[in-house]
Amino acid sequence: MLEWAAIDLGKKERSEQRPPKGFIIPHAGYPYSGPVAAYAYSKLQAAVSAGASIERVVLMGPAHRVYVPGIATAGVDLFETPLGAIEIDAHWLRRAHDLEVSLRAHAPEHCLEVQLPFLQCILPKSSWRLVPLLVSDAAPEVVGSTLEQLWGGPETCIIISSDLSHYQPYEEACSLDQETARRVVELDDTLVGENACGCAAINGLTWLARRKRLRIELLALRNSGDTAGPRDGVVGYGAFAIHEENP
Repeated sequence: MLEWAAIDLGKKERSEQRPPKGFIIPHAGYPYSGPVAAYAYSKLQAAVSAGASIERVVLMGPAHRVYVPGIATAGVDLFETPLGAIEIDAHWLRRAHDLEVSLRAHAPEHCLEVQLPFLQCILPKSSWRLVPLLVSDAAPEVVGSTLEQLWGGPETCIIISSDLSHYQPYEEACSLDQETARRVVELDDTLVGENACGCAAINGLTWLARRKRLRIELLALRNSGDTAGPRDGVVGYGAFAIHEENP
């Protein structure tokens, strides 16, 4: 881990009595963000190896290409990757109120699809279903309320797909992403697009985290200049774990 990535968040390590409820994971090309995403997926893999049974994954990310008024699902039965098809949990989707249906937004979108091969490699085949959601600029309470309706129990994993800063010089990106990571861990729900492309989804999560007394832990913080790209204009990547406090 690079020195600048090891942020002192002023919190002592706490023993985890149960696996993370979910994660914030970057979604760029695998050579760029994959090493950071792996920090989160290794936690999920460890939980599954220890006996966690995940029946569904609620996967939410930003609509990069088509504006979504509110929160949109795809309105399809399956998502498919070269590793096979993933069934959509239409029954679980009906728990959420006022969702849009926009295949137009989902069809060109990469932020959800990038996560799927990781999930297919970790979760037993045919044992889980997907709840795919895209958001543009919905308010934190709107996104948070939807996540709360879909929260479920230990059988449901919540994943927010988001990169951090975009196309800043290396040193500037390091500073900006450090501050963004600190704000996420402190449950700040006022991030904007220069902080993270998935700011609306992250803000909804942190809004809900305050209500549900969740804890968000930084797992890794790097950028494309650290992994596979030049340093004159980099994209930031952070991996975070979402913990439910023990009763």
